[in-house]
Amino acid sequence: MGDLRKPFLLLAMLAIVLAIGVELGAGLLLGGADAGAALADSAGALDVELDDVSGVSEPSGRGTGYLALIDAVAVWSTGLFCLALLLPERVQGRVQGVAGLIFSIILIIVGLVALVIAFVELTIMVSLFLAAPFGTLAYLALWGFFPVGEAAVLLGLVLLLKLVWAGLLVAAQPRFLQNKGLVLLILTTLLCTVVLEFLHNLVPVILVSIVDDVAALVFAIIAIIWGLVLLIGSIPAIVKAIRVTAALPARASATTRPSPR
Repeated sequence: MGDLRKPFLLLAMLAIVLAIGVELGAGLLLGGADAGAALADSAGALDVELDDVSGVSEPSGRGTGYLALIDAVAVWSTGLFCLALLLPERVQGRVQGVAGLIFSIILIIVGLVALVIAFVELTIMVSLFLAAPFGTLAYLALWGFFPVGEAAVLLGLVLLLKLVWAGLLVAAQPRFLQNKGLVLLILTTLLCTVVLEFLHNLVPVILVSIVDDVAALVFAIIAIIWGLVLLIGSIPAIVKAIRVTAALPARASATTRPSPR
């Protein structure tokens, strides 16, 4: 860490925080537009007449927001590098073990809850879509008109911020590339972002909400896996910290013990 370029590291932290901020705000930035006309057209194609289709809005989806579960690990890892600028290495090791344990448990719990929510919603989506014609109309009213264009803009911005984050990390310390876990994390979050945007353009617009929810399920599982990795990785640091703490009283008593004459 001696030749670490601090400005680049701090800018990398800013970039990944902005990326996760965009992902978390996707629910507010996407959806909400009027989809009543599109619903009326779909109903006409199914030979079903609807009297009132006002108030029907586009859904925001879960995929982009669930990317934040994975990127929380990226923020955590970058934050640990920034922590090294403030704390001595010995103190950092103790803090990292306990904090890593707490963070991994929270990530696993949040990931499990998110997984259940996405699975339940996906089940409802598929059940309604297959229950033609009225179930399909209910699906169309709730999830049938995903804002693909707006989502593509946000995902493009997120992808750019992540590329900037990765580039700034390398600029801050080229030896970060020797950290296999960090490289795997970078590849994971970049690949998930690209795959989500690909899925949004793979199927017709009325099916985008379904594939978006499938992607959200996968992202939740990936986040849980990363949480387990962090949990396992924090155990040696905690054990080492406990041993060092337990050895301190023994060393103190040895130094204060009177020497034999």
